[in-house]
Amino acid sequence: MAELDDEDRFMGEVVVPEAEPEEEVTDLNGAVRGVLKKSLMVDGVIRGLHEVAKHVEACKAQVVFMAESCNEATYKKLIQGLCVEKNVPVIDVPDNKSLGEWAGLCKIDKDGMPRKVVGASCVAVVDFGEEGEAYNYMMKHLGK
Repeated sequence: MAELDDEDRFMGEVVVPEAEPEEEVTDLNGAVRGVLKKSLMVDGVIRGLHEVAKHVEACKAQVVFMAESCNEATYKKLIQGLCVEKNVPVIDVPDNKSLGEWAGLCKIDKDGMPRKVVGASCVAVVDFGEEGEAYNYMMKHLGK
């Protein structure tokens, strides 16, 4: 085999981007944000009343996040009733705009800031993806 000089050695080198360091989780909202971020990477997030109800009914949803700012009482009763019936945990999130942003219902501008955020009243997770600090914090909160 022919000897390679320094230039030839670096031509075929593959640069692998470093994994993003996981954010430290100090509260439940941080855990929800982290869990949704990892779930979005594996297409495990379900958004919207109809889809969430369908996945809870089929016992595919593992956890449901519900916005406290949802002003439709029947909407809340439906999701909470289905979750109690199917034994799916429900975690309340204070703001529907935050929940929508965390669930990917927004555009990200060139500076990395969310724009045109659409509020979400409920979001379900069917696949957690990689389990990390956020997942462990959330499971501890749920008592599992």
